[in-house]
Amino acid sequence: MVLSASSSLLSPKIFPPFLSSHSSRLSHPYPISFISPSRKTIHYYPPRVLREWQEYEEAVRRKDLATALSFLISIEKDNGDNPVEENTSLSTDSTRSQLGGLGFVGWPLRDWEVLDTCLNADDMRLVGTAYGFLKAKGFLPNFGRFSSIVLEGTRDVTPSVLKSSTGLAASKFSPKKWGLSGSSSVVLFSFLGGVSYLLQQGIDIRPQLAIILGLAFTDSIFLGGTCLAQISSYWPPYRRRILVHEAGHLLVAYLMGCPIRGVILDPIVAMQMGIQGQAGTQFWDEKMNNELAEGQLSGSTFDRYCMVLFAGIAAEALVYGEAEGGENDENLFRSICVLLQPPLSVAQMSNQARWSVLQSYNLLKWHRQAHRAAVKAMENGGSLSVIIRKIEEVMSSCR
Repeated sequence: MVLSASSSLLSPKIFPPFLSSHSSRLSHPYPISFISPSRKTIHYYPPRVLREWQEYEEAVRRKDLATALSFLISIEKDNGDNPVEENTSLSTDSTRSQLGGLGFVGWPLRDWEVLDTCLNADDMRLVGTAYGFLKAKGFLPNFGRFSSIVLEGTRDVTPSVLKSSTGLAASKFSPKKWGLSGSSSVVLFSFLGGVSYLLQQGIDIRPQLAIILGLAFTDSIFLGGTCLAQISSYWPPYRRRILVHEAGHLLVAYLMGCPIRGVILDPIVAMQMGIQGQAGTQFWDEKMNNELAEGQLSGSTFDRYCMVLFAGIAAEALVYGEAEGGENDENLFRSICVLLQPPLSVAQMSNQARWSVLQSYNLLKWHRQAHRAAVKAMENGGSLSVIIRKIEEVMSSCR
């Protein structure tokens, strides 16, 4: 939203006491003193400054990352170059703090809004620059906090080790097919029970049921189940599970130093953006991107990527005791393992998956409050900047 600002500058005037000609004569002469008002600093706001802040707001509204980030960087550069005069302030910090009185409410929190422009960015390096800029300014102290963490424990994570570490069987971390477990099985059972009851009452709904099944089959083949996912997302328990899953991806990616482009919770929007599944969290790993460009992939980079990839499954297991979603995450993991040279065997892939989900589970467990804050922010419809700000607030208060 573009905020308009208007203000009038009033010159200070001195109004001395007025002595009436009809006032009575004083019996005792009292000295009359005139107190001059303190000198006030007048701040001059060039029209260019206000216009550029308005352009920044417009860039945020259009989700134009390049324009918004370029403006913030230029402002920081100008802040180091411009002197501060006695009666006129042209510094960026002074201008930011006082633009609130002119209608620009919430500075310097407006800097956070640059994260909301990342979703439409095609250049992921620009997204990384935005996170680096905010981290350098002190807004994101926990971004990449665990990027170089030394994870303890054995690399050989058997199902028994996973159960002893989390209290959950390995099967609890496996994505389930719809209708076979959890809340989806209740919906399927209720639907079949309802159909059976109607048939017993002599109400033949088989033609309508055939049409519904045909539409569902068409949706699954040509749209990847998007329509069914859109309908299911309106059911509160199902939607909350999606939020828990995506908040796990977001938090682990953030703590591991992977810039997040955005979180897509609408199945239709996810389909339009080419995202497999009902929702998705888009993140970027610069080191992995550079290594893949050179035809190689280090073990630490692969571990970090797998931790983010399995964080959604780990989040569901942590909150609900088992995971239902994450089938697309597993498919993506398998496709990458096959591309490695030499490719991982089935046993190696299974061990890597268990190791990754265990590390993500522990990381989310250590920062359970931050994960809850992210879920709550998503429930309230918060943008990416709001979600990350809530994470930072909770982690700062827990120190």
